[in-house]
Parts: sequence; structure tokens; C-alpha cells
Amino acid sequence: MGEWVWPAYVGVLGGVLLFAMFMVPIIAVQYRMYGRFTWRRFLGAAGLSVYGVALVAYTLLPLPDPALLQCPLGGSSFQAVPFQFLDDIQRETAGLGITGTLASRATLQVVFNVVLFIPWGVIARRYLSWNIPVSVLTGAIASGLIETTQFTGLWGIYDCSYRLADVDDFITNTLGALIGALIAPLVLWFMPQRGELRASRCQSRPVTVWRRWLGMIIDYAALTFLGFAFVVTYRTALLTLGAELPGKDDTTSLVLMHLVPGFLAFYLPALVGSGASLGQRAVWLQPQWPATRRRTLLRASVTGGLYVTLTFLGGLYPSAVFGLLSGLLLLVAFVAVPLTKSRGLSGLLTGTQMVDARENARRRVAGSAVQAD
Repeated sequence: MGEWVWPAYVGVLGGVLLFAMFMVPIIAVQYRMYGRFTWRRFLGAAGLSVYGVALVAYTLLPLPDPALLQCPLGGSSFQAVPFQFLDDIQRETAGLGITGTLASRATLQVVFNVVLFIPWGVIARRYLSWNIPVSVLTGAIASGLIETTQFTGLWGIYDCSYRLADVDDFITNTLGALIGALIAPLVLWFMPQRGELRASRCQSRPVTVWRRWLGMIIDYAALTFLGFAFVVTYRTALLTLGAELPGKDDTTSLVLMHLVPGFLAFYLPALVGSGASLGQRAVWLQPQWPATRRRTLLRASVTGGLYVTLTFLGGLYPSAVFGLLSGLLLLVAFVAVPLTKSRGLSGLLTGTQMVDARENARRRVAGSAVQAD
């Protein structure tokens, strides 16, 4: 039983960490797809993360030490006889009663392989809104990939299979996906469906403090992610070309970490369309400009641009002062949202008011209709 309990801990811990890493993108995608935030879909994404990591942990981990792996004479380990588990159960439970048969290792192994993929069917049909055939088919594909990974020794990383690849596992996993798909409406009856949420996607909603804060969080998460991605790509390219990696004070890395993401996250969106930042667009917000000239670049510079400049200078000239100033700027911007009726620091200084982007679109359509009449 211990070999089943250990992956459960890995699945829960790893799933929580995975969900924490992608929590902000999940919220942003949810807002764009459904036009609002829903706790039940959000918690469903957390459950999906835990299940995905647990599935990998149960089927592929722990990885053995290549030096200690003993390969069979045939070079692989594959059980290719369908329903061999019936003979295994009969052989291992000979002479046992019903209770002993049900509690035997051979029986529990089959039951566990079925149960392992029931969540797949439930999630696929009710959370992802796939039909029963697609839910079962994707479960079968996932099981086939797992068995193939085991059979090929993690796709050639090992000299042979480090676990028994079994056609019966494929059969019982697929059965589990089918059972899950069939019972999904009963298990996740409370989960809002994607079609229902998308139907109200274009409905305007109040501009709340929490929504403004969420837009800010998405902006700075995008800034961090883009900077990390650019620097990793740059350093990987250097390694590929055989060049020596620069130190921490490398100017190119600092530009890629701060200035380039800052331009993409704050200044480029300010010059396109409504002038809203990436985070504001994600949560359907846009600035409503006064009758005078739009101050798009000024608005992008007040908080986002200034923060990027301070962090860049902090990397170029290491000093606690820049870190203190950038942290203080974020704090002021965060506190300014509820104190300025959701206008925020940049809105206060540039005379703009945040409105729901869908409401503005509705007004434009209504105005065009009136003019046409």
C-alpha cells in the first residue's frame, strides 16, 4: 500500500505547486473566455493540476538509478496478452473466499487501474465539456502514452523498460475513463459549463477594486514571465553557440529582463487600440479618456514604466535604494485603487477613468445605430 500512498503525497504537493505557478494565467484565461471570474471553475483547475501530477507520479515515478537498473534478457518488458489479469486473479486467489479474492493484490491492482482514470473521464466531460467518445478516446490516448513511455524506457533514456508495460493497464484505464465520463454529470453537477459561461461573456460588469487589482497582478506577472523567458532563451542560445555565459551584471540580460518586457507589457499595449495594459485587457477593462488629447504614453509611464526603470537601474547599479523605491511604488499603486474610486495612480495623474470594455463597445454600437437612423 505504501507504493500507492507515496505518489499521492507527490501528486498533492506537486499539483499545488503547479497550480500556484500558473494561477495568474489561469485567472486571466478564465476572464477572457468567460468574461468573469468563477470560483468553481478556478477550484476545478486546481483539482485538474493535482490529478495531472498524481497521474504522472503513479505511473512513471520514481525513476530508477540507471546504474542499478537490471534489464531482462529480451531487452524489454511488455505484457501483450489482453485480459491476462483474469488468469492472474484466478491463480493468486485459488482457495480464497470472496473476501480474500476482493482483497488480493491482483484484484486491487485491476481496481486501482480502473479508478485511476475515472477522474479523467469526469474532468474531460464535465470540466472540459467534451462528449463521451472524446473523453474516453483522450483517456485511451493518455494511457497508451504512459504504457509506451514505460515500454521504451522513458523514450530511450533508459536501456530498457523500468516498469512492466501492460496491455491490460491500457484496457482498464480506458474502462475507468468511460465510467468517469458516464458518471460525470452526477459527480460534478455543480460545475458551470463552458457554453453557459460563454453565453454571458459579452455582458458588462461593475469595475470593482478586486478586478483592478487583478489586472495589476496580471501585468506584473506577465512582466516577470516575459523577462525570465527572454533571459533563458538568450543564455540557452549562448550555450548552443559555445559562448561563455556572462555574469549577473550583464547589460544584455538586464535589458531582456526588464526593458524589453516593460515595452511589451506596458508601452506597446498603450499605443494599440484602447490603450489598456495587458492585464486590463485580460479582465475587460479600458481607460476612458477625457475630451482632451489621450495621454497614452504618460499613463503607461506613471506606474509600469517607472517600475521597469527602477528595477533595471537596480540591476545595473546594485543598491537597496532602487529595490525600496520600486516596492514603494507598487504599494502606492496598490493602495491608490480603492482610495481613488478604482481610477488608480495612473488614472489620477492622467485624468482617466477605468470602465468595462464591453460597456464602451455597447455604447459605440448604440451610437452608430442612432446616427444611422
